[in-house]
Amino acid sequence: MFEYKYTIDNKTKYLTLVHFLIFIGVAIGLFVLFEGGYIMAWFVSIVVAIVALMALSIPRKVIVAEDGIDICCISDYTFIPYNEIASIRCVEKGELKFTIPIFAAVGFFGYYGNYLNLRSMDFVKIYASKWSGFIEITDIYEDKYYISCDNESELVSRVLERVSLKPEENE
Repeated sequence: MFEYKYTIDNKTKYLTLVHFLIFIGVAIGLFVLFEGGYIMAWFVSIVVAIVALMALSIPRKVIVAEDGIDICCISDYTFIPYNEIASIRCVEKGELKFTIPIFAAVGFFGYYGNYLNLRSMDFVKIYASKWSGFIEITDIYEDKYYISCDNESELVSRVLERVSLKPEENE
């Protein structure tokens, strides 16, 4: 079993700080404009709920286990068995240039959630702590997962070893 932990780069840290500053700025603006009141209370309640949901979805690590790949977030867990992996490859940063978030976090402690790839018009799931070092995993159901890793070529080679060994073990 091999474990690859996510590391947050400086750009993601700055984007997280910008998100917090915007939330605080809007809350202060609402407090000044409406002297507190229910509008500010609603805004603060919604922001706290969104931040809590986003924080619980932050990717933590990728585990290359005996029977599949585990993508572990704080409260989310994605498992891709080796027998369901159709392809895995390293991806250049430019390939995801026309990918837009649908129900996702962009720069708030990482990039994760459901995105739309405008080039292929596919919905993809991204679990990344930075916008580089991507690995594309396509399963037999044609779902695409993008994960980021510092050692992407090593992770891909480890998975390819296990995927290629799997049919031989069953014989």
